[in-house]
Amino acid sequence: MKTVNEVSKLTGVSIRTLQYYDKIGLLSPAERTAAGYRLYDDTALERLQQILLFRELEFPLSEIKTILASPDFNREKALTQQIELLTLKKEWNANKSYRIFGTFNPYEELVWFDIEDAAVIDEEIENERNKDISG
Repeated sequence: MKTVNEVSKLTGVSIRTLQYYDKIGLLSPAERTAAGYRLYDDTALERLQQILLFRELEFPLSEIKTILASPDFNREKALTQQIELLTLKKEWNANKSYRIFGTFNPYEELVWFDIEDAAVIDEEIENERNKDISG
């Protein structure tokens, strides 16, 4: 069993968040001490892992609660799908390096280019400058 403080340190989830999850019935401790302190077992920690994965995928807490409470919820399948989605999210974030070319003129549209297009455009602009300078 782990105390709320130990779970917080282990997972990076604040004590206040763990208390809130308990209050809304999303993550209940396995036991409470005589003094009322929350104690979490491995099952609770596995549930917290699921919650954190869903949060990383930007699911609202109400949906996470509904999903985890569903009799059709398959933990292993969900974990596999969550890892796949997180991998896709990571790849998408890594590939979204864009440059913006445009002006603040409200009558002109900003144009988005990916980084490879930007390199070609930079080269073309440089060539045009060189032409203007040389003649």
